[in-house]
Amino acid sequence: MRRAANVESDYRALTAAVLFARTLVLEFAGQFKHKSFRDSILLMPKTKAKERKEKFATSSGIEMKNHFTPEDAEINVERDLGAPGEFPFTRGVYETMYRGRLWTMRQYAGFATAEESNRRYKYLLEHGTTGLSVAFDLPTQIGYDSDHPLAQGEVGRVGVPIDSLADMEILFDGIPLDKVSTSMTINATASILLALYIAVAKKQGVAPDKLNGTIQNDILKEYIARGTYIYPPRASLRIITDIFAYCAKEVPNWNTISISGYHIREAGSTAAQEVAFTLADGIAYVQAALDAGLEIDYFAPRLAFFFNAHNNFLEEVAKYRAARRLWARTMRDRFGARDPKSMMLRFHTQTAGSTLTAQQPEVNVVRTTIQALAAALGGTQSLHTNAMDEALSLPTEDAARIALRTQQVIAYESGVADTADPLGGSYAIEYLTNEIERRAMEYITKIDEMGGMLAAIEAGYVQREIERAAYDYQKAVEAQEEIVVGVNRFQIKEETTIPTLKIDPAFERAQVERVRKVRAERDIAAAMSALSEVEQAARSGENLMPKIIKAVEAYATLGEIADAMRRVFGEYSEAI
Repeated sequence: MRRAANVESDYRALTAAVLFARTLVLEFAGQFKHKSFRDSILLMPKTKAKERKEKFATSSGIEMKNHFTPEDAEINVERDLGAPGEFPFTRGVYETMYRGRLWTMRQYAGFATAEESNRRYKYLLEHGTTGLSVAFDLPTQIGYDSDHPLAQGEVGRVGVPIDSLADMEILFDGIPLDKVSTSMTINATASILLALYIAVAKKQGVAPDKLNGTIQNDILKEYIARGTYIYPPRASLRIITDIFAYCAKEVPNWNTISISGYHIREAGSTAAQEVAFTLADGIAYVQAALDAGLEIDYFAPRLAFFFNAHNNFLEEVAKYRAARRLWARTMRDRFGARDPKSMMLRFHTQTAGSTLTAQQPEVNVVRTTIQALAAALGGTQSLHTNAMDEALSLPTEDAARIALRTQQVIAYESGVADTADPLGGSYAIEYLTNEIERRAMEYITKIDEMGGMLAAIEAGYVQREIERAAYDYQKAVEAQEEIVVGVNRFQIKEETTIPTLKIDPAFERAQVERVRKVRAERDIAAAMSALSEVEQAARSGENLMPKIIKAVEAYATLGEIADAMRRVFGEYSEAI
């Protein structure tokens, strides 16, 4: 007890001495008239606090300071921000943004057969999806019918197989196409799938000018990052401009292209590269359409974009804002667009499939939520949230529903949809927006100097830049400079098992039988005549779309129509 009392007495004496010393210092400092000198005594130099890393940076290598100031942000409201719905559209393409209408909630789906996919679409619509998003299997994407030898084992695996109008009729059975917006992720055969959609609508009594939706139709990114091309680049651009011209007149509410940065990012690009290469693709498409004789404000309002929502939250929000501003300036200053709709970068977003892990798949729900929130704060017009099981298989119904509920919670419960561009004005966000725009513009300038995006792709420049970024990231993961929860840190010994979707091989056999039955029962003369007209139009330069629509209505198959164009355009082989 005596020892404890002594300790307490010593503590009180020490405290009194410290307070007395502090009083002397304050009185001594008060004798000086110069505040700076007084402050130098009172505010002793601080030792820099230890930080977790030597450098903090985004995926694009943009350094993140401890804090940002107005000088870092360089905010010029009139020049760089404006108001939502006004040039340069940094703060959003519509004045009221989500106060007027929430983003379209899509869930990417398609597998096995048209019947199975139709059931999934109806399930999603019943649970609150506001737009359909169709995934096609690989044979459909590269222009092969399901009974082609190269299609064996791939039918219905990563999407729905569509061989003819018979499949498309089943796919949208009971779904009124004048009441729903449909996005179709299809590129090399986009003209054929759009023709099939128009033909199904006609059978439902829906005129083409009542259709609303999007085809991806972005072939340049296939040469860059994904590989589902058929024809050489210049022939592919010709098909795309035919679609632009046809839809501007006949299907005016249809988005004729969704210029896609998504797959560029999935291949390993940085956020700045995603913006740069996506917009450079867009510039190439606009120039191709102008070269084909189309007026800028005739087709540009129906251009749309498709971006990735990745993990670095602040960078992703800034990325969308930078892309909008850069595209608006490009369309006005480079191409002379005058219609504000031509300058609007409207975009769909999908959360990043490449970030999903097979390890601890439930954690993917958290990743997807963060990514979806970034898309909403960045002003997306449409959103797909990946399911937690997609690193293992196509999503089950339960996983797809949870992914949809993620969007709904953000939209209806978080409050972020109540004001436009809620992070606008943040010093960090404005700094990142400016920096991403600057870095993207440097890439675009270099691509221009190379002769444009087509020349840059043919030279392999874009591919090499993405490969370098992907390699740098992988090295950082292996060195644990980048942490992937459950993969290189926070692993668990127990294996996590969740239900996964299995595709019955019987579905492929049924699909093969169906396409053969269609060929046997159709008017063969009408189908062959229509296919001949497609080939003739490809040779003559006539717009292909009316001929392709006539062919699908005669039940010519997707593979037959693709082959008719192959005979004229040939096939593309990547240089090694």
